[in-house]
Amino acid sequence: MLSEKLRRNFGILDLGIILTMLSLVAIGLISIYSATGGHDSNFVSNNFQRQIYWFGIGMVLFLLTVSLNPKLYQALAYVIYGIIIIALLAVLVKGSSVGGAARWLSIGGLRFQPSEWAKIATIFALARFLTDNHDKLDDKRRLLMLAGLGLLPMLLIFKQPDLGTALVFLVIVPSMMHWAGVSPLILFLTFMPALTMIASFNLWTFVGVMGVLLSVLFIVKKTVLFSFAHIVLNVLVGVATPFLWTSLEAYQQKRVLSFLGLVSDPKGISYQVIQSKVAIGSGGITGKGFMAGTQTQLRFLPEQHTDFIFSVIGEEFGILGCVIVIFLFVLLLSRGIQLASNLKNRFISLVTIGVTTMFLYHYSVNLGMVMGIMPVTGLPLPFISYGGSFLVTCMIAIGIFVNFSINRHEY
Repeated sequence: MLSEKLRRNFGILDLGIILTMLSLVAIGLISIYSATGGHDSNFVSNNFQRQIYWFGIGMVLFLLTVSLNPKLYQALAYVIYGIIIIALLAVLVKGSSVGGAARWLSIGGLRFQPSEWAKIATIFALARFLTDNHDKLDDKRRLLMLAGLGLLPMLLIFKQPDLGTALVFLVIVPSMMHWAGVSPLILFLTFMPALTMIASFNLWTFVGVMGVLLSVLFIVKKTVLFSFAHIVLNVLVGVATPFLWTSLEAYQQKRVLSFLGLVSDPKGISYQVIQSKVAIGSGGITGKGFMAGTQTQLRFLPEQHTDFIFSVIGEEFGILGCVIVIFLFVLLLSRGIQLASNLKNRFISLVTIGVTTMFLYHYSVNLGMVMGIMPVTGLPLPFISYGGSFLVTCMIAIGIFVNFSINRHEY
């Protein structure tokens, strides 16, 4: 039942963002039908029906999300975060596995993926913390607590293992910190260890990154103890990185090495990307037509209804179809940034920019992945890829946008 406030404000709902969401879902359903239609496997052929079922659940939760008082989200932010952390721990203990990765929980016959909902829950918790401590964001203890809020779900998801989803927190946390007013220097020093980790695979890149760190510390003229502590921290990260690398699954290591061009495996880990490029390239301007793509219908492309569904769109609807999808993505992201800028309430503004960053990460990584310019991380395309938990999460996120749009004048 919609609240009285929602009924009074229905005329000012952001219909543009709702229509964008519904358009993307419709494109996704059409693409899933084409990618799975006529397949021998009942599991695959039934995915279209399952996605419609999850869309129905998503619409119910979307309306519920829109109707709630935004102050309730702030009040329950830590509670929601705690419940999701418990769910992530439960996945590691008794989660069901698909393809060697334990990422799902089953309750009453309903299987869902807590890692998808962890993104929204963590955004709520980070926004609550940044709001409650907005005048103390230069305090090191609070910065460590803030980093811990993002690091805990990230590590639990990484353990499943799900590297692609885990990395989203490395993007969400700094974007929300920047939006909250944390100084560029603090942001740089906070996330410098991540850059050091990447650079530590080569001695000279590691030396170069450490040189940048020393230059920044010299320019800002911090105390010797402060500078020494950050240098030691980054050196320790560089030393520990090889051990973290060995903790990755073999297929994850191959994906990264293939992306960097250090290994060539056209019949193995590189096969998906090669077939994806062929599918997109063969579509031309207008595509081969619905259910007429040879790569799609002959099942040359693995995971074509999930991670590589954009390849299906490219082959069957061509560049025109791809441009329409990208335009809808840009429209969604621009509306999120505009909304976050206009909101007067600090908490809901931070949540909005966090959700927008989440969408941006998924769009950038998935599109880069299917075109071979980013590693294959198994990350779905919002609203379009098959996956119930992720579709519901995205629809809840849009419900949050609409809710905040209604309450944009509240402090």
